[in-house]
Amino acid sequence: MLRVVVLGAGAGGGVPQWNCGCEGCRAARAIGDELLRTQASVAFSGDGEHWFLINASPDLRQQLNATPQLHPKAGALRHTPVAGVILTNGEVDAVAGLLSMREGSPFTIYAHEKVLAILSANSIFNVLSEKNVRRQPIAIGEPFEPRLPDGARSGIEVLPFAVPGKSAWYLEGKAHPGGETGDGDTLGLKITDKTTGKCFYFIAACAEVTDALKAEIDGAALVFFDGTVWQDDEMIRAGLGYKTGKSMGHVAMSGDDGAIARLADLDIDRKLFLHINNSNPALLPASPERKAAEQAGWQIPADGTEIVL
Repeated sequence: MLRVVVLGAGAGGGVPQWNCGCEGCRAARAIGDELLRTQASVAFSGDGEHWFLINASPDLRQQLNATPQLHPKAGALRHTPVAGVILTNGEVDAVAGLLSMREGSPFTIYAHEKVLAILSANSIFNVLSEKNVRRQPIAIGEPFEPRLPDGARSGIEVLPFAVPGKSAWYLEGKAHPGGETGDGDTLGLKITDKTTGKCFYFIAACAEVTDALKAEIDGAALVFFDGTVWQDDEMIRAGLGYKTGKSMGHVAMSGDDGAIARLADLDIDRKLFLHINNSNPALLPASPERKAAEQAGWQIPADGTEIVL
């Protein structure tokens, strides 16, 4: 049985963002729990005992403490159910939380060589001693089975695949530690329970919905998909930034080329937007944008949402 918990559904900065007074952040401060979102990450497990994280957001410590499934087992002086972390990109949103996992518990980091090169190039990640924290490269199109801390099989297969995107924004104008050519900076993941055959897809960053991507996820039971912005120039219109969603590596929810329209003809049982920016009006329960997304069959999940496949 495959269990998935949404640790965080927000984009960088979460909701509310510490220095933002936009409509979404003001509403979150006023209303509280219903609108609060930490930064995007999910946890999954095949046995309910050992868990793997997809990305380690800057809010990871808060997320672990808020998720009973990830607490140390009763009576243990030091313990964690977290067996590994799978990174889909090298953005701050995806890797900063690793620094909160430096207290000596063993786990494995799984990432493409381009992302591992970013970690290796920044000495701050050396606090994760490789005596306890292995770094295992993963390759596009090559499925792997993440292992438990004792080396036992997890019973879960993970298939990484390339998604249109870009390298981390903090590398713009700088030499990429992993090289400038080839895919690997932005991955999607297909997670399959090898016993039941149940699977889900995780795509938290995607600059374009291609036909190849549509073919990959068609027929899925569950898809987490990039929901950063409602419209491509949203942050510019709101006076919150100068970049479009696409220039940041994120396709909009709306519009003819947006996720809602491009994925409308696919047979997907359950569709959830993830990595939702504080500027996105679909966060607001009473907004016409939320209504439009829900009418199209999409959900805007709260942190802590658990799904069993």
